[in-house]
Amino acid sequence: MSGTRDDRPGLAELRRHLRSGDTMTIIALDRLGRSVTTILRTLHELTAEGVAIVSLREGFDMTTPAGRACAGLFAVMAELERDLIAERAQAARDALAARGGSTGRKRVLNAEQAALARRMKAAGEPASVICTTLGCSRASLYRYLADDQGAAA
Repeated sequence: MSGTRDDRPGLAELRRHLRSGDTMTIIALDRLGRSVTTILRTLHELTAEGVAIVSLREGFDMTTPAGRACAGLFAVMAELERDLIAERAQAARDALAARGGSTGRKRVLNAEQAALARRMKAAGEPASVICTTLGCSRASLYRYLADDQGAAA
């Protein structure tokens, strides 16, 4: 689940099992969250509960003052990385839109095929024949037909 969310069931479940004196080993500090405040809050809460935290990627132990200082620096870097990724992704979407493109998954049927599907359905053709003819799944066909019903309402 995204590190930007605070309601992550996996982390919550892990925290329910941790007891004072336990050591929580994490792959990387950014697995605790992507914002400085979230990471530091989680680290503070865990250490206040007596849980030691060891990060494998960064290679430090947050039970020491130097480890906690490094954790703060790495938390800042994790947030910066997340912000830069979001910024680059938005720039790519904007550039694509400027070129006349669109984001998201390509449509299964073009407008002509969708119109043919509607005509075939109106003529009483079974969904299996329409799907075979157009090379689409039954679920896709029903989505197109449902879109038409929503537009007609």
